[in-house]
Amino acid sequence: MASTYAISAHKVTKKYGNFTALAGVSLQVATGECLALLGPNGAGKTTLTEILEGYRQRDGGEAEVLGVDPGKPTGAWRAKLGIVLQNASDMADLTVEETVAQFARYYPNPADPELVIAAVGLTEKSRSRNGKLSGGQRRRLDVALGIIGNPDVLFLDEPTTGFDPEARREFWVLIDRLKSEGTTILLTTHYLDEAQYLADRVAVIARGRIVAEGPPEAIGNRSDAIVGWSEDGREMSVPTNEPTAFIAQLGLRFDAEIPNLSVRRSSLEDAYLELIAQDRDLNGGDQA
Repeated sequence: MASTYAISAHKVTKKYGNFTALAGVSLQVATGECLALLGPNGAGKTTLTEILEGYRQRDGGEAEVLGVDPGKPTGAWRAKLGIVLQNASDMADLTVEETVAQFARYYPNPADPELVIAAVGLTEKSRSRNGKLSGGQRRRLDVALGIIGNPDVLFLDEPTTGFDPEARREFWVLIDRLKSEGTTILLTTHYLDEAQYLADRVAVIARGRIVAEGPPEAIGNRSDAIVGWSEDGREMSVPTNEPTAFIAQLGLRFDAEIPNLSVRRSSLEDAYLELIAQDRDLNGGDQA
């Protein structure tokens, strides 16, 4: 395995009975890079992430995180990781500041709890008990607990679920700062704009296989324009690399203006949805 990468996986496999969760996944994340792992539910994102975090054993292949096989974790190695899970324990009776301070004691080189609380926007709630926090505020606390140890590698699993738009943007600024300080980040998210903004590279996983990988702007056929219009009571859209010619032909079907005509460049979301649709067409049916 290449030691120049903070995270490496090579032909990693995992089965649950007859179900193949990972069918030989390979990916690499350079130090200080943010990789967004995208895919539908059941695609293998969580299984791969848990293997890399050291919480699940792989069946085959190789993996390294910070030069250590995550299948053989040590306490010193775990102290270099930050993990923000989809669901964290409540600790409802503790206050925010008590919780963050308690977690800081678990690490050899923690960040300042007060600064971390400020970074996730919870200063005004620092003396509130966790059980009294809103869902979005609890999610901010989860992020605080993930970064309190000054991690070299940070795993973020749907980190902004429950955030309002302003809180999400503030979180993005925080992640940008962590990246600038050299933190390596593996992000799973269903927000494609989040992946577009934060990720240096994107990997799309479907049915336990990587089906596309590269910078966000290079995923799929992003040179196409998307022409949209209304017809027969339906909203229509077509990708094309010749939008002017397409619109001229489309105009022949209407006596007047083309209803609700729009032209925009293909987005990461368009490319992602097309990749997932192609996978379903090739394999038949929905993602397991």
